[in-house]
Amino acid sequence: MKRNIANCFTLLNLIFGCIAIIYIMTGFSQSEHKSAIYCGSLCICIAAAVDFLDGFIARLCNAASELGKQLDSLADLVSFGVAPGMIIFQFLKLCQAKYHPDIAENIWYSLPALIVPCAGAFRLARFNLTVSKTLNFQGLPIPASGLLIASFPLLYVSQTNAFIQNMMLSNVFWYAVIVLLSYLMVSTIPMMSMKFKHLSLRQDWSKFLLIFIAIVSAILFHWLAVPIVFVAYVLLSLILLRKEKSV
Repeated sequence: MKRNIANCFTLLNLIFGCIAIIYIMTGFSQSEHKSAIYCGSLCICIAAAVDFLDGFIARLCNAASELGKQLDSLADLVSFGVAPGMIIFQFLKLCQAKYHPDIAENIWYSLPALIVPCAGAFRLARFNLTVSKTLNFQGLPIPASGLLIASFPLLYVSQTNAFIQNMMLSNVFWYAVIVLLSYLMVSTIPMMSMKFKHLSLRQDWSKFLLIFIAIVSAILFHWLAVPIVFVAYVLLSLILLRKEKSV
């Protein structure tokens, strides 16, 4: 029974990922698409919260299982791989429609977006086969990648800054995002886990620092806080874990 509770949360993660895809794929085709983009991104954020809860419940109830592990990876692939990949796909279509309307219907310019879910699938498969020796990750966790991508439509909808608006409609920006996130996911670069093992400020100072950065950034910059925290997370991981070779 306990295992089924955790698995139900995992399936809820999958459901929100599927709803996100529906919003993303239908919303961008409408003349007033911003509300659908917003809802799609929020669904990915909710999926991330549910993903955290299913792991927490599994540990709390001592209900971790191999089935739950595999189910969690499948749900994560949809919510943080496929759904964010569709966000990039749709934004690349918007870029073509604005700057190259003559080839706007040619989907080949948008297909590189599919590299992101492929890299995420590779990352998850490797994670499932890895015997962990530390709390840290090997390569960028797919939820971190998914949340970063999900924040971009929220910035596009909420920001009136001309630079950010133009950046969101630049295919160079999106191709750079694809290359960077895909590389980080398939790489073996050690990345910091946000699990608190000791709850000690001395031993977990980097995690407390990241939380502090997240709170301050959210207050000052709202949705722009997500890219800021992502950059801080990657930099802290590179600085603190550069000598670590295994997960």
